[in-house]
Amino acid sequence: MKPYSNIFHCLFLFLVFGCSQSTETIIPTKSNITESVYAAGIVKSNHQYEVFAELNGKIETIFVKEGDFVQKGTPLFQLENNSTKLSTKNALATAFSNDYQRNKTKLLEAQNFIELAQKKATNDSISLLRQQSLWKQNIGAKIDLEKQELSYENAKANLKKAKVLYEDLNRQLKLASEQSKNNLKIAQSTENNLIIRSELEGVVYKINAKKGEFASGTKPLAVLGKRDFVIEFNVDELDIVKIKNGQKVMVRMDSYKDQVFEATISFIYPMMDERKRAFRVEALFTKTPKVLYPNLSLEVNILIKEKTNVLTIPSNYLINDTAVMLEDGTLRSIKTGLKDFNTVEVLGGIDEHTKIKLSKE
Repeated sequence: MKPYSNIFHCLFLFLVFGCSQSTETIIPTKSNITESVYAAGIVKSNHQYEVFAELNGKIETIFVKEGDFVQKGTPLFQLENNSTKLSTKNALATAFSNDYQRNKTKLLEAQNFIELAQKKATNDSISLLRQQSLWKQNIGAKIDLEKQELSYENAKANLKKAKVLYEDLNRQLKLASEQSKNNLKIAQSTENNLIIRSELEGVVYKINAKKGEFASGTKPLAVLGKRDFVIEFNVDELDIVKIKNGQKVMVRMDSYKDQVFEATISFIYPMMDERKRAFRVEALFTKTPKVLYPNLSLEVNILIKEKTNVLTIPSNYLINDTAVMLEDGTLRSIKTGLKDFNTVEVLGGIDEHTKIKLSKE
């Protein structure tokens, strides 16, 4: 039994060390490699936006449900706010009371005062001319002439005053009428804000509110957007200088685990998010997946450079980004070029005949 035991023991050692050696030792190979920038992001509906209430109030009616397609201007929510409605009623009453056409009778009265003052001034003018004619004929007393002159001057002053009063009253009535109409428009506009409408033609993707809840300007009531989708992700400030419009993007999503989709960068937001130290970037699918929903998570690789038929090794064989382990266990420094998630370009230090192995550290 002992000779057979030794044979099996040797065979076991050969299988363990021989297989281990063959699986861990490789040689560099020629392949294509692409430098890319990685980012994580989400799918967003085009022109996606959150709906907020401009006024505070209780939600009286919800006109739509999730998944509905709506036109621009379609009512979404109706808020209840009694003080706003009362303000509109008061503004309407004031506008009715101050309407210019309804107050023209006041102008007629003022016009009558002008006509009376005009007649008085005309009569006094005629009387003064008569008195002056008599005075030239040495008829009458000096005091009578002076009285007539004074009466005429008073009549002219009263006529001028009546005209000024008429113009002032006319201006005040017009001003009050215009102000009341403007206040009514403001009140009606404010009341119209109690009806929250869609800002675009699109889909109601989410409703965050319920009937009877209190709506304020701090909590979004719904999320709306177009039927088409965009990809949104953040690029670190260290990589943003490599990114430009039109670059190809490879997209992977958990919803489509075995597929890779192509997209193209369409817009780079020029302002950096100081908190994230990153720039927001948008891309459009070259061919849109059949089914998409807002906020689906995704990962992207933005293609920067591409080389074909170059010497490469798997990236997990690279030690500290500068060296590899040779077959005998020694380390050798190498010069690297492009890198992606799985592969590293070798520019020097080893060639296609050099055997390397995976470090266990």
